[in-house]
Amino acid sequence: MQSDTPRIPRRAFLAGAATASAITVLKPSLVFGAEANSVLEIGLIGCGGRGSWIAKLFADSGKYRFVACADYFQDKADVVGEKFKIDPSRRYTSLSGYQRLLEGKLDAVVIETPPYFHPEHAAAAVEAGKHVYLAKPIAVDAPGCQTIAAAGQRATAKKQVFLVDFQTRADEHFRDAVGQVHKGAIGPLVMAEASYPWSGGGRGSPPATPEEQLRNWYYVLPLSGDFIVEQSIHSLDVATWIINADPLRARGTGGHKVRPANSIYDHFAVTYWFPDDLVLSFACIQSIPMVKDEIRARVFGASGFIDADYYTGVVMRGPETAVRATVGDLYTSGAVVNINEFHDAVVKGDCSNPTVAPSARSNLTAILGREAAYRRDELTLAALLKEGKKLEPNLNGLKA
Repeated sequence: MQSDTPRIPRRAFLAGAATASAITVLKPSLVFGAEANSVLEIGLIGCGGRGSWIAKLFADSGKYRFVACADYFQDKADVVGEKFKIDPSRRYTSLSGYQRLLEGKLDAVVIETPPYFHPEHAAAAVEAGKHVYLAKPIAVDAPGCQTIAAAGQRATAKKQVFLVDFQTRADEHFRDAVGQVHKGAIGPLVMAEASYPWSGGGRGSPPATPEEQLRNWYYVLPLSGDFIVEQSIHSLDVATWIINADPLRARGTGGHKVRPANSIYDHFAVTYWFPDDLVLSFACIQSIPMVKDEIRARVFGASGFIDADYYTGVVMRGPETAVRATVGDLYTSGAVVNINEFHDAVVKGDCSNPTVAPSARSNLTAILGREAAYRRDELTLAALLKEGKKLEPNLNGLKA
C-alpha cells in the first residue's frame, strides 16, 4: 500500500549479488545457527514506491528470496510480483492481504505500508512467527508506538528478530561519534537544535475517496501522521539518539502557508524539554523551492559539540577526541547495512532487537511535537500517553 510519496533524494544503487542458485535456502525452523550466506524466504507487505525500491536491495544482497507480496492494489502487487518472480497465487490484495501472506511459509516480512498500518501489520507478523523488518515511522500515534514496543518485546521473547530501518543509526561514523558522546567526550550536554528544511514534499491535498487516499497517503493525516512524523522524524531520531533520553514536554506551533488548509502542515517549530533542563529547539519546513536540504541535529556539551547531517556527514569534537567523516548516499547505504544486519541477526539468533526502543522514543517525540503544535500549547509526554489519542483514517467501502 506504499504510495509514490516524496522521499529523500538518492543516487542509484548498483551492486553485484550472488545468485540464489549458489546459496542454500533454509526452512524457517533451521534458520538459527545457519551459515551467514543462507538465503531467507521473505514476503513484502506494501508494494508501492519505497517497497519496490527496497525489495531490490534485499534481492541484490543475495541473502533473500521473495516468495510472497501483499498490497491493497492488484497493480502494485503484480509489478513487484513480476519483478521478483513471485507466484501469482502468492500475490495478495485487499486490506486483509497481509494476513493471508503471513499464513504462508516464509521466514521474514518487510513492512513498507503507510505508517498507520505498521502497528497492526508488525504485531500480526510477530504473532505469526515471522522476523520483522519495519520501515520508519513505526506509527502515527502514541498507542501505535506502544503496540510496536510491545511487539518488539514479544519478538525477543519468541526468539524472533525485529529491526526498524533508520539509515543514520546504521552508519559506522555516526555510530562512532554518538557513542563517544555517550561516553562523555563532549561533557554534560547543555543544549541542542535540530532542523529539516526540504525543498520537496509537494503542495497537495488529500484525495476525496478512501481508495485514492491509500494511493496518495502522504497528505492524509491519519495515514502518514503529518510530515513531522513521516519525514522529519529523521532529524528528531538523531537528536534523541544523541541526547539518549525521553522528552518531558513540548510547546510548538506550525501551520499552512504553502499547502492548502485541508492538507498536512508545511512547517513546524517546536521546543522540547528533556531531563536536566536540556532544551532542544526543532524546526522543519517543506515545499520551499531552492532551499538547501538538511536533516540535521547539533548538540552542544560543556566541553565540545556534535554536528550530524544526513546529507553530508558528522563532526564531533571534544578536548581529547574528535570524529570528522563525510557520508554519501545514506538513504541507500544505511538501508543496505540494515538489510545485512537483519540477515546476520536472523542466522545467528540474535534477538536482542536494539532498534525498537530508540525508534519508539523518536516516534513519540515527533508525535508529541505534532500534538503540541496543533494545540498551540504545552503538552507533556506523560499526558500524551495517558490521553491515548488514536488517528483513524476513513476506510469505508474498501475491499476487506
